Amino acid sequence: MTALLQALRACVGPSQVLTEGDLSAWELDWRKRFRGRALAVVRPADTAQVAAVLQACAAHGASVVPQGGNTGLVGGGVPDASGTQVLLSLTRLNRIRAIDRANLTLTAEAGCVLQAVQQAAAEAGLLFPLSLAAEGSCTIGGNLATNAGGTQVLRFGNARELCLGLEVVTADGQVWDGLSGLRKDNTGYDLRDLFIGSEGTLGIITAATLKLHPRPAASGTALAATGSLAQCVGLLQLAQARLGAGLTGFEVMNRFALELVARHFPSLPRPLPAAPWTVLLEQADSEGEAPARARFEALLAAALEEGLIDDAVVAESLQQSQALWHLRESIPLAQAQEGPNIKHDIALPVSAIPDFVARTDAALARAFPGVRLVDFGHLGDGNLHYNVQAPEGQDAAQFLAQQEHAVNTLVYDAVAAVGGSISAEHGVGALKREELAQRKPAVALQMMRAIKQALDPQHRLNPGRVL
Repeated sequence: MTALLQALRACVGPSQVLTEGDLSAWELDWRKRFRGRALAVVRPADTAQVAAVLQACAAHGASVVPQGGNTGLVGGGVPDASGTQVLLSLTRLNRIRAIDRANLTLTAEAGCVLQAVQQAAAEAGLLFPLSLAAEGSCTIGGNLATNAGGTQVLRFGNARELCLGLEVVTADGQVWDGLSGLRKDNTGYDLRDLFIGSEGTLGIITAATLKLHPRPAASGTALAATGSLAQCVGLLQLAQARLGAGLTGFEVMNRFALELVARHFPSLPRPLPAAPWTVLLEQADSEGEAPARARFEALLAAALEEGLIDDAVVAESLQQSQALWHLRESIPLAQAQEGPNIKHDIALPVSAIPDFVARTDAALARAFPGVRLVDFGHLGDGNLHYNVQAPEGQDAAQFLAQQEHAVNTLVYDAVAAVGGSISAEHGVGALKREELAQRKPAVALQMMRAIKQALDPQHRLNPGRVL
């Protein structure tokens, strides 16, 4: 391995090949569930250096684990424990290369933090709508590699829908420049979509051309209390009918999720009394603040009249809007404070969600008495974060270790019964690899393995992830 380390230092400079000291920022995942040991952490500065690193690793038979902001939740971006893998950190590829206002596109390198891309678009008077809780530290390359979702998928789609072109380094160190800003291009297979969502197993994304949108003239946020998930679905249908494409976010939170927030972040305001379910709605409007607020108030008045909600509040300022979103975004942090938990990032038909939650909640309560359920997420696009917390007073880490497989089996069987997916926006990584192997149709797995074999025949890119 000495020869490989020498070659890597020649590629990126000695100071950017880290082999000693505390490397936990790269070797330990965000949830602290996966800890590995890298041969080296290598930090290239540009695409040419990424290609050189891949060529060196290919020549020495070393596998490569690409990493962005290390905010993933499924163990897909940290090395294994062998001490033989090269951890390729892309955070130094952090430049905005171009903004084309007329074409509504922005070209950014993979290591750009999502928030920096949002700000660059805003400074150009435009909007990059991908938004998620980790946007201050996650990177565009990781967002695309996992096909991240977030809070505005209902209106703008996942990361895949927000990308027009990619620059990718292949397993053998070749560079594919597919940074097209075209919205129509039917010249063969869509190579871009092979790499988006592939979690670094087919190639290394080094840059992307992203779709921008005009900034709305106004936006609005409201919080509504409801008695059931069926009422939440009814409110969603009403909001879609009244607001159309102006509805940009529709989040649901169960009572216990917000109780955890109140327990661990007592200073956060709670504008509504506790309810079985709370809905956070967001709209964007092209006409201005007054018409937007009028439409929101008319929607909520109609929802009250139809018995879909019990109470509601509309944010009257940007600060109030941010405070409402802060409640929603504090749920994962509150869960982390409460202790380790069993996470499920599932996708379901919206129509099936109320019955799924009722049946699965009851089944979990029977199988694991006292278990606490933290249900929240993006009802507008059918994505629930259906998380299971240990019973009050029980050791959370012990519950996770002893019951995770049984809990997962129960939940994922229920997901499969309604035609859902075990991963909506977090990816597969190492955490769900075995579940995927059991639950994905054999023909689909066969095609996936054929693509992997074609693009990475030596299986050097992020081995042990997804497949």
